[in-house]
Amino acid sequence: GIVVLGLNRSHAKNALNKNILKMMSKAVDALKSDKKVRTVIFRSEVPGIFCAGADLKERAKMHSSEVSSFVSKARATINEMANLPVPTIAAIDGAALGGGLELALACDIRVAASSAKMGLVETKLAIIPGAGGTQRLPRTIGVSLAKELIFSARIVDGEEAKSIGLISHVVEQNEAGDAAYRRALALAREFLPQGPVAMRVAKLAINQGMEVDLVTGLAIEEACYAQTIPTKDRIEGLLAFKEKRPPRYKGE
Repeated sequence: GIVVLGLNRSHAKNALNKNILKMMSKAVDALKSDKKVRTVIFRSEVPGIFCAGADLKERAKMHSSEVSSFVSKARATINEMANLPVPTIAAIDGAALGGGLELALACDIRVAASSAKMGLVETKLAIIPGAGGTQRLPRTIGVSLAKELIFSARIVDGEEAKSIGLISHVVEQNEAGDAAYRRALALAREFLPQGPVAMRVAKLAINQGMEVDLVTGLAIEEACYAQTIPTKDRIEGLLAFKEKRPPRYKGE
């Protein structure tokens, strides 16, 4: 039930270009309706790097109208990731800069090695984050601190990222260079035993509720809770509890 999407564009530090965005969009689209998928992990297969952001060499060759279209595509693809119905985890074992951090911010949970470097550095190039960074970073770490990091283009390591709430877990890097990925796998395995339908509607309730006032949010929770009542999963969960055994969920 765990799907791993690995970036592997080593010669360009996993920089996001037209082709990789097209492949990511296709992969994410295939996962949307696959009921066997329980958790998605985004990682890099290139040592020392998660994603260096947009491919600036490709962008330099674009006409101004193409740049706008490219940024829109990047924003749409990352939004598609954010809207996956199952839990998503970003395993940051190396640098996640610009669009790379925006990609990680679109995930539900972020895990990073202490040596990893993260930052929205676009203001150094006289532009701003354009794939969700100005919206997701303040929602994650608070408005004032997000402004400070974006205004300064500051890069933080895993330890500082954990201290400001940018990531959920920080781990010491190992010899293989995949410590964050291993921690992400451990987290994903914690999610697997839970009811699949409940996981999906819990994510929906949280995501939608965070954008509205509490009264509306509670109404959203009520509507989402109602979706779990008629499912076979719920009946199985109650029966397993009564019989003191692990539940056997089928995602129904």
